[in-house]
Amino acid sequence: MRGLDTANTIDCHAHVRIEVDMGSSWSHGPEYGTDSDGKPWYRIGNYQLRGVRHTSSPFTDIGLRLKAMDAAGIDFQVLSPSPLTYFHFIPAGEAVAYCCRWNDALAQIVHDHADRIAGLATLPMQDPVAAARELDRAVTQLGLAGAAIGTDFGRSLDSADLDPLWAKACELDVPIFIHGGPAGIDGPAGDPNLRRFDLDVVSGFAAQGAIAVGTLIYGGVLRRHPALRVCISDGGGSTPFLAGRMRQAGMKRPWAEDWLKEDGAFERELARLWFDTNVGDPRSLAFLVDVMGTDHLVMGTNFAGWDQQTSIKKGADIPGLADNARRLLGRRPSAALPAAPATGLAEKRAG
Repeated sequence: MRGLDTANTIDCHAHVRIEVDMGSSWSHGPEYGTDSDGKPWYRIGNYQLRGVRHTSSPFTDIGLRLKAMDAAGIDFQVLSPSPLTYFHFIPAGEAVAYCCRWNDALAQIVHDHADRIAGLATLPMQDPVAAARELDRAVTQLGLAGAAIGTDFGRSLDSADLDPLWAKACELDVPIFIHGGPAGIDGPAGDPNLRRFDLDVVSGFAAQGAIAVGTLIYGGVLRRHPALRVCISDGGGSTPFLAGRMRQAGMKRPWAEDWLKEDGAFERELARLWFDTNVGDPRSLAFLVDVMGTDHLVMGTNFAGWDQQTSIKKGADIPGLADNARRLLGRRPSAALPAAPATGLAEKRAG
């Protein structure tokens, strides 16, 4: 991956939609079209996304993606599955077959464009042992850079059932990217209030990110797997705003383990997590940096998504993000770029 080694801007939050032929019995989609008013729609299971183009877009056309990357000044992207296509609640056998075919297709894209593209595998989280096995295949045989999963698949992130997956990621020295997904695509419907005004995406993802952070830390996942690298999408959701409250809970609530009550314990664990810069406002990005520092931040854009902003690179001017991305992916930083300073709450308290 010569391009990854020398890239100045590396986008770590960039989804790709890949259609794979799963046969006539496959009923989960995708299906897509255009409303009478000309607005595009995209359906997966019982969930329909409106206003985001599927065909003839950077999501599905690699040529258009590369042109859009050039126009935005993005040297390299790490592609991950759309959260609409995690399929974390369909029957396990179907999920295993789907993930295998999807990862094969992504690997071909990466192979054909290795100077601009890396890829994160999709995993059948219904079966954690199968997920660990597919991660191993995706990395060792297909050359993918890690995996991307959702936050909800019927097991808590700190479940002992997932330890084989976390252990496999450590063994392979690859990251896991965690991104929220709308409820009800192929599983439980979730809170009906979140189905109005796209609140499942607008605010639900932020809540899911913070829940993931709390579960990984409070549940001892990072302590059990000290080499694990996890990146939470969208700046960790509401984590920066809640960090102080989360620290207090770890020290004072009755469920907290003794180790978590030690001064600075929560901050040390928080500082191990990674976050992308895909947040909705420069003030939010400044707050993320103030709380978390920059040592574990990577550039993220939700490339070509509905919330893509005018300044698509979202924090690319923060020193060291490209080297951070290389470290997240397990590669040696470039000597040409400055190291990122550790200035946030997590780093200050962990020191």
